[in-house]
Amino acid sequence: MAESLPEHDRILQEIESTDTACVGPTLRSVYDDQPNAHQKFMEKLDACIRNHDREIEKMCNFHHQGFVDAITELLKVRADAEKLKVQVTDTNRRLQDAGKEVIAQTEEIIRCRVQQRNITTVVEKLQLCLPVLEMYSKLKEQMSVKRYYSALKTMEQLENLYLPRVSQYRFCQIMMENLPKLREEIKEISMSDLKDFLESIRKHSDRIGETAMKQAQQQKTFSSALQKQNNVNYGRNMHLGRNRILESKNEITLKRTFEDEDEHDEEVLTAQDLVDFSPVYRCLHIYSVLGDGEIFENYYRKQRRKQARLVLQPQSSMHETVEGYRRYFSQIVGFFVVEDHILHVTQGLVTRTYTDELWNMALSKIIAVLRTHSSYCSDPDLVLELKNLIVVFADTLQGYGFPVNRLFDLLFEIRDQYNETLLKKWSGLFRDIFEADNYSPIPVANEEEYRIVISKFPFQDPELDKQSFPKKLPMSQSVPQIYMQVKEFIYASLKFSESLHRSSTEIDDMLRKSTNLLLTRTLSSCLQNLIKKPHIGLTELVQIIINTTHLEQACKYLEDFISNITNISQLTVHTARLYGLSTFKDARHAAEGEIYTKLNQKIDEFIQIADYDWTMSESDGRASGYLMDLINFLRSTFQVFTHLPHNNNDHAAMSGKVAQTACMSACQHLSMSLMQMLLDSELKQISMGAIQQFNLDVIQCELFASSEPVPGFQGDTLQLAFIDLRQLLDLFMVWDWSTYLADYGQATSKYLRVNPSTALTLLEKMKDSSKKNNIFAQFRKNDRDKQKLIETVVKQLRSLVNGMSQHT
Repeated sequence: MAESLPEHDRILQEIESTDTACVGPTLRSVYDDQPNAHQKFMEKLDACIRNHDREIEKMCNFHHQGFVDAITELLKVRADAEKLKVQVTDTNRRLQDAGKEVIAQTEEIIRCRVQQRNITTVVEKLQLCLPVLEMYSKLKEQMSVKRYYSALKTMEQLENLYLPRVSQYRFCQIMMENLPKLREEIKEISMSDLKDFLESIRKHSDRIGETAMKQAQQQKTFSSALQKQNNVNYGRNMHLGRNRILESKNEITLKRTFEDEDEHDEEVLTAQDLVDFSPVYRCLHIYSVLGDGEIFENYYRKQRRKQARLVLQPQSSMHETVEGYRRYFSQIVGFFVVEDHILHVTQGLVTRTYTDELWNMALSKIIAVLRTHSSYCSDPDLVLELKNLIVVFADTLQGYGFPVNRLFDLLFEIRDQYNETLLKKWSGLFRDIFEADNYSPIPVANEEEYRIVISKFPFQDPELDKQSFPKKLPMSQSVPQIYMQVKEFIYASLKFSESLHRSSTEIDDMLRKSTNLLLTRTLSSCLQNLIKKPHIGLTELVQIIINTTHLEQACKYLEDFISNITNISQLTVHTARLYGLSTFKDARHAAEGEIYTKLNQKIDEFIQIADYDWTMSESDGRASGYLMDLINFLRSTFQVFTHLPHNNNDHAAMSGKVAQTACMSACQHLSMSLMQMLLDSELKQISMGAIQQFNLDVIQCELFASSEPVPGFQGDTLQLAFIDLRQLLDLFMVWDWSTYLADYGQATSKYLRVNPSTALTLLEKMKDSSKKNNIFAQFRKNDRDKQKLIETVVKQLRSLVNGMSQHT
């Protein structure tokens, strides 16, 4: 019990000194103690309360008098306060009445001050906003007049300088929102202008290229004229030379001025004059300012590549006319002239690497196109015009810095094709000349006609010059015509070699090679075909031999002609030679061979009309009519050979050789044909009378051979062509079988050229004839003996033939 009381005092002290929020744990401890502790605590609490009440009562008793005194004083002050209140209220009323006007004036002043401040603020803000509005108005005006690059600069100033100062205003926000839209609008407009520009240069490419090519051609013409003038004046007085050059230049300039007057000076136009490049400059600047320069660059290059492919795509009918090629080249030149202009006036839009790459691509395509389309050209004039266009095209682009060596290499390919077309054309000309020729010597009635002929063909014959008019030149009309056409071919070939930037030596070599092709292939082929034509007779063939001889002699003049054109001496090591000599020799040999062939064919025609009665009992006593006609034909034919050229020893030897060979060939062929007639398998029997008649014909052949139809044969050389027939017929006419059989195989044999098989064949035909004609006379002793002799000879001949076959 004694322990719990101090505890309760402590709790009470904690309650009195502790904050009200923390009393809970203290009160809880009252209930956590011993039983009845609560009752005891309440008792202790009541005792504490009574103690405090007594202390309060003591305090109040101590201060009660002072309180009473204060209340008494306060009651006294209340009366004074009421009086003071009335005075203050009256003073306040009078003060309020007096201050109403002052208040009104003060409020007016305040209102004016506020307005003044607002006006000042508005002026300050307007001073900030007005430049913005002015710049925006300027932007709108620039947009309306399509000054887009300036508009972009204005936007940049608005964004970076003016709008940040007044960014708090709503209209500035609107402006800020509109600026990107305006930029996109400018980009779209400038891109549209660029597309129009690209379309414009696509349409004007051919005109730009045509103008550029015309200017290049005029410049080249002027330079060539000036160079020629310098060459003419070389070695003269320098002062005179200078004056002459100036005069020539002035004449050329004046001439060009007058010629170009009708063209409104289009020659001086440039790409800038024909196309407005401002859209591409403007678009480039705009995209550069917007930071999209690379995008614009890629777009421009992509579009131009597409246009390049379109330009490089030729029309299918381009090869038909020169205008098709001219338009094709003009478009390409125009395209690259524009690119070259863009390269030099812009920074980075196109680069030299880009243009070189584009040109290399285009060049490969151009070469492929020209190689294909030129192969369709069969007209040499069109090929020549194409070459001239390619040269102008190459010179024009070379002037702009593009490499064109591959184009000149292509020209050498086209030159071969040009030569082929020339060869085809001249082949037709040669054929026409040969067909129109009468193949007879050229008659000249007077000196004038003679000079006309020799002006066309280099003919020289001192013996003929001594003769009086009228006279005949040995060659026919085709010779000077062929010679002139060969010269025309050289001129035509030279035209292609011009402007190829090649040396005189190379041009000389090209001319000689092409002329060699003309002679060895075209003219040779025409001559060979002419010789083989059926309507060409022996007279014509003889004239062809004469013609080829003179053409062969003229080859040296053709070489001089080429040397004079190219100023290259024939003594130069690398100078090629003309192969005309071999060409005309081959043609002459072919003509000679054709003469031999036609003679043999004519002999065969006569032989075919031979009509022997092989069973006749005795001969007619005279030669057959067909054979006499044949001999007469041969005599008249060989007289033609006297017209072969023999104005010098070589020609005399040649004419004699041709005539002798033809005569020998004819006699040999006649002998062989007669021999084949006797030995024909279809001929079953031959009488002695037929042998005698045949012998008379062979005698006429021998007489013809011995009459020397062609001079120059030694001894009986020509008669030897009939030696086989003569010995065979003598053997049968004399019936000298014992001598033949005894001397067979000996070099001194009288019948050395008689073959046993030939004799056997003919003897068997006679044996069969004897049997048929002597059916009823077989009992006569002489006939029986003859028949036995024939059989004996036949057996011996067969043994000889068998011996020969076994030996073989």
